[in-house]
Amino acid sequence: MKLPRFSLVALALWIAAAAVTGAASAPRSWQAGTGRELITPPAGLWMTGYAVRTHPADGTAQELWVKALALADPAGQRGVLLTFDLCGITREISDTIAAELQKSHGLPRSAVMFNVSHTHCSPALEGSIAGLRILPPDGVAKSAEYRKQLEVRAVKAARAALTALAPATISWGEDQATFGINRRANTEKDAPALRAAGQLKGPSDPRVPVLAVRTADGVLRALLVSYACHNTTLSFYQWHGDYAGCAQAELEVRHPTATVLFAIGCGADINPNPRGTVELAEQHGKALADAADRALAGKLTTVEGVFSSAFEDVTLTFSRHPTDEQLREAAEKQQPNREMHQAWAAYVTAQKKAKGEAVMRYAYPIQAWTIGNLSWTALGGEVVVDYGLRLRAETPGNLWVFGYSNDIMAYIPNERILKEGRYEGDTSMIPYGRPGPWSSGLEEKIVSKAGELIRRTRGQ
Repeated sequence: MKLPRFSLVALALWIAAAAVTGAASAPRSWQAGTGRELITPPAGLWMTGYAVRTHPADGTAQELWVKALALADPAGQRGVLLTFDLCGITREISDTIAAELQKSHGLPRSAVMFNVSHTHCSPALEGSIAGLRILPPDGVAKSAEYRKQLEVRAVKAARAALTALAPATISWGEDQATFGINRRANTEKDAPALRAAGQLKGPSDPRVPVLAVRTADGVLRALLVSYACHNTTLSFYQWHGDYAGCAQAELEVRHPTATVLFAIGCGADINPNPRGTVELAEQHGKALADAADRALAGKLTTVEGVFSSAFEDVTLTFSRHPTDEQLREAAEKQQPNREMHQAWAAYVTAQKKAKGEAVMRYAYPIQAWTIGNLSWTALGGEVVVDYGLRLRAETPGNLWVFGYSNDIMAYIPNERILKEGRYEGDTSMIPYGRPGPWSSGLEEKIVSKAGELIRRTRGQ
């Protein structure tokens, strides 16, 4: 029987509509993409991290990288993590990069996360750790130029990751590494004997969380590794990623199809031990790589659900307001690390003139991501280990806690360390160019806001 023409048209339209409806209702997978750019400076730039440096870097022992991991949930909601082999990053730099990605890809600020490995064998960045030393004019110019190039390359890496988004299976797990020790509670020279006797003191966090990204046919495409330990095995005059750089390089040799990223946890008072040589950095890097591989070989949890992000500042205050006379005295007094005190005095004086009383307040960034059944919170500054331990203990569900994220403006002690003082609680504010120690109450502000943002991203 021959169908009327209108029936044939209706049938064709029905078939087309059914195909579209079927495609729309078919479940989509998560997607992931990676990008990377070399950020090793030429020799001749000043290094950061240690006040004892007396001249610029003289070469490269290991390349430095910015790496990007882009994720998109089945609904197309996206986020980009950028990791840097650097000691620090300023809020101005991270916000500039994030603004470029908002323009080009429509990403909100909350969906762009920054983490630095905190290697001390990296270049001095314009505006970062500003109380460490006063650079000579050519050093200032080179630092400013490096910052511009860094921003360009970070944007390029992120855009490459977003462009490369493709269907992926994302899973996570964890293992442990034990080369990090609490440096406030254990002297460096006594630590090996204390470890051998099982008598190391103070809190630490041996967890090694890993996030594995695989293609549809099971090929490892990206691997994110975290560990809460200061990245300070080395202190020489060559560019190097320290133990974190060694771990990434080792894992990329073992898994040649994968881009390996490192995001440091809350390890501001945790040091690698022993330390001092490239061989030890490689030893610790291999220990971290071994832990990551054990996690990969173990039971992994597959990411399911949606992506959500949140970002807010909390206002922290400083407890001491140095007078002009005190700043002049600090600059003129003969004392150990006099150049650092001169840099501190000069920077705080300039900040007082520019900001007035606002210099006594700081907008501290806190960020949260929920990736299906896994949550991350990213805290600014050099965050001590207590924050990671407390947030995980007080937060139901699966949580990773990163420090050194978005803005590295100072050490972030908890209340216990703030009262105890010493380096992390008090004198570390000098190389960071801050007026004085933080005011009491910062721990509750940070923990409370982090918890609030985690709950928000979880839809609670």
